[in-house]
Amino acid sequence: MNQARPLLTVEDLRTSFFTDDGEVPAVDGVSFHVNEGEILGVVGESGCGKSVTSLSIMGLVPSPPGKITGGKILYGDEDLTKASEKRMRDIRGNDIAMIFQEPMTSLNPVFTIGDQLTEAIRIHTKATKKAAREKAIEIMKMVGLPRADELIKEYPHQLSGGMRQRVMIAMAMICDPKVLIADEPTTALDVTIQAQILKLMKRLNKELNTAVLLITHDLGVVAETCERIVVMYSGKVVEEGTVEEIFKNPQHPYTKGLIQSVPDMRVKQQRLHSIQGNVPKPGSIKRGCRFAARCDYAFDRCLVETPELYETTPGHCTRCFLFDETEEGVYDGTIAKG
Repeated sequence: MNQARPLLTVEDLRTSFFTDDGEVPAVDGVSFHVNEGEILGVVGESGCGKSVTSLSIMGLVPSPPGKITGGKILYGDEDLTKASEKRMRDIRGNDIAMIFQEPMTSLNPVFTIGDQLTEAIRIHTKATKKAAREKAIEIMKMVGLPRADELIKEYPHQLSGGMRQRVMIAMAMICDPKVLIADEPTTALDVTIQAQILKLMKRLNKELNTAVLLITHDLGVVAETCERIVVMYSGKVVEEGTVEEIFKNPQHPYTKGLIQSVPDMRVKQQRLHSIQGNVPKPGSIKRGCRFAARCDYAFDRCLVETPELYETTPGHCTRCFLFDETEEGVYDGTIAKG
């Protein structure tokens, strides 16, 4: 595991949306860090707050109705929640870049690929038009795009989904950012292209020492790519640890359910495992553990108190009363196999 110093630290982040029905907390007290040169995976079902966390880091939460209501986002020693819009524009692209979920809606359909890449270079550097074009071709080759000299004159609709996603990665990497946030970068791509994109991200991470925050609901992607995992549920971190620890010994019942839900080709199963119920609507659970209604291990305390993150082994934390050593007769260091 990478022992480098944290490059990006999220501390007790709270982001809410203010609607006609009142305040809806989408991210509720989330904390984690990303080390230099590390790939950290953020995992959870749709609606658990992963994407809102990434938009909060980038300063792109739509306002109104969204707003960061508490906590810190530290890039080095600078708190980005206090940064001006001008400062955030400097940081976006130069220091922290983001690959969005859907490349077709993130690329401008009326400009060529070259126009969009060179614009990104010229906004952040004082490069000439010619130098910017050369840099654009160089980065396109770096991300494995064929015939870059011709491709630079084409429009997004002329490219396949995998090629568009590579353009998005090229655009994110064009100013050599220290942190790359990848929000579901392989969604809607077939498995062959998905494998190529992940391989590319790992190579860029290795060659350029770029720290990657990989947001996904796909545990296979995490196992293949990441060093550490943060598991989110209903706006909170419920488990954090190394990939090895969490896959070998998942501790939170939600993490355990996620891992059991992945089909195993080696075992013949009549039906796939699924976690009962749905992710609760943000703000709908006022007290108790947010996973209690879907949990096979819930007991009375879970319905009235919110568990803390308990460190069960060094670097491995879980938000579950089963691991509260003061909970008499419950804690034994393991979750019984369900």
